[in-house]
This record gives sequence, structure tokens and C-alpha cells, in this order.
Amino acid sequence: PAALRDGEVHRLITYIFLYEDLISLACGAVIIWYFAGSFEKNVGTVKHCILTATFSVLSALLYLLLEPLVSRLLEVGDAKGFMPVAFAMLGVSTTRSRMRRTVLFGLGVPVVLVPWLGLCLAWFVPQSSLLGNLCGLLVGEAYGLGYCFCLDFPESVGSKLDQVFPFTLLKRTPGLKYIPGSSAERRASENST
Repeated sequence: PAALRDGEVHRLITYIFLYEDLISLACGAVIIWYFAGSFEKNVGTVKHCILTATFSVLSALLYLLLEPLVSRLLEVGDAKGFMPVAFAMLGVSTTRSRMRRTVLFGLGVPVVLVPWLGLCLAWFVPQSSLLGNLCGLLVGEAYGLGYCFCLDFPESVGSKLDQVFPFTLLKRTPGLKYIPGSSAERRASENST
């Protein structure tokens, strides 16, 4: 909070790139690969990039709002790493999922409980902030339920953004898989592979 009062607004996004040790960096890499990759396949690269930044900022603002209240009751760790944004993406995915139940550790579990069980497991990840992860999950759930409808943009806008810089550069970069903005183009590219 003090850094923001000093005008360091960039910290609302840059905290997702901060890791204190190799173990938390490795956990962050796995989380980015698994959760962010599957989320990107569902929404496209353009929307994924925009929502990553948006979820980062909204999670940080909610964290800053709740941190003074929660710190009176518990010791609160700083939000670092990609995990709050991953929880936001998981929250969106589970609230918008058509599945009602899934199998987790051999048990049938309602899909809406999966991120909350993941939040309990995240307690054991080194250097993760429970409050930061909770804020990310709440932001994702709110977006998934439609409370942040102003953040949604039509697929036609995503398709137009596919044609502008920096996304045109991402398309041409070897080794990167670019996911188109429209669902029809995504289905066509999946069928061709």
C-alpha cells in the first residue's frame, strides 16, 4: 500500500513476476503452464493477455482493500507470483463450465468447489499469499458470474486485435502457439492439428 501511495502504480501488475526462491518459481511455472494455457485455449491469446492484466490489477486492488482488515486478525503475506491470476482464471473456468461434477482424487466433487479446494492446497506452496489467492479467486468468480460484464468484449473485437501489433508479432514468433480470437477460427485450427 505504501508503494502505491508513493506513485508506484506499476506494482499492480508487476507483482505477478516476483518470486523469492527457485521452488516458488517452479510452482509458478507449472501453474502458468497448466492454468493459463488451458484458459488461453478457451478465450484466445488477445483476450487472455488483456484478462491477465485485468485480473492482476483487480486482484491487487481487492488485496489492498482487504489487507488492512485481515492483518488485524492474521499475519498476511505479500501477494507475489502468478498464483492470484491463476486462481482468477480457474474461478472463471469453473463458474462458466457446463460440467456439474468432476472427479478429483477419485471422488465426485461439484465443479464449483474445485477452486476452493485448490485454495486450501495453495496454502502449502512456498511464498504464496492466501489473501492474494483468495482475492484472485473472488475476482475470477465475479467475472465468471457476469458481474464484470464491462470487461467482456465481443469476438469481433478480439479478431480485429489479432491483426494489430504486438499480436501480429506473436503470431509470427516461432515456437509460440497463437490462439485466434474468434471461436470459429479456434475450432478450425484445432481441427487442422
